Amino acid sequence: MRAVIIANGPLTRPPKLRPGDLLIAADGGARHCLELGLTPKVVIGDMDSLTADELKILESAGGKVIRHPARKDFTDLELALSYAVEAGADPILVYAALGARWDQTLANLLLPAAREFASTRIRLVDGDQEIQLLRGGESLELTGSPGDTVSLIPVSGDASGITTEGLEYGLLDGSLVFGSTRGISNVLLAGRASVSLRAGLLICVVFHTDEPAA
Repeated sequence: MRAVIIANGPLTRPPKLRPGDLLIAADGGARHCLELGLTPKVVIGDMDSLTADELKILESAGGKVIRHPARKDFTDLELALSYAVEAGADPILVYAALGARWDQTLANLLLPAAREFASTRIRLVDGDQEIQLLRGGESLELTGSPGDTVSLIPVSGDASGITTEGLEYGLLDGSLVFGSTRGISNVLLAGRASVSLRAGLLICVVFHTDEPAA
């Protein structure tokens, strides 16, 4: 089962839902759903971004509202991701998670690195951009169109043992140093490419020249 989570940031492009998708709104992300004529299966958060009337509309349409206290340890998006993982969702697509606040954006970019999400494929989608996290010992397949821009950014220290296929500037058991921009603005040569990593963490960003299929 695939889950689609809509957060409370700017929504630059509506999600392309498939039959059977689990649609989850992280608090104010439910307002995006209402504007798009969508009914989330679940709305989760402290509900500080929604009015009582909006909540009534969501509940009357069949949405399940899961309230958390305002003084909580986790963001609404992390709660939504945890709910999706516990429901058995994989992969998970996250929309409207970037751009409104830098603190929230940085935290959301790193959320897929949390230990509880280690076995789940999570993609953050923002307009023409898709962001995924690659852990040491894993491989990742990237899809798009020839000419799409691909950037590999090490986080949590240096990333080593990087091997790529299908990118203009290839790496064979190479390394990217934390804080360096060497991995920025590579190019997809065909519709697919792959990246494997032996040790470290990489944020993998694809800028699509055409609208992404997700």
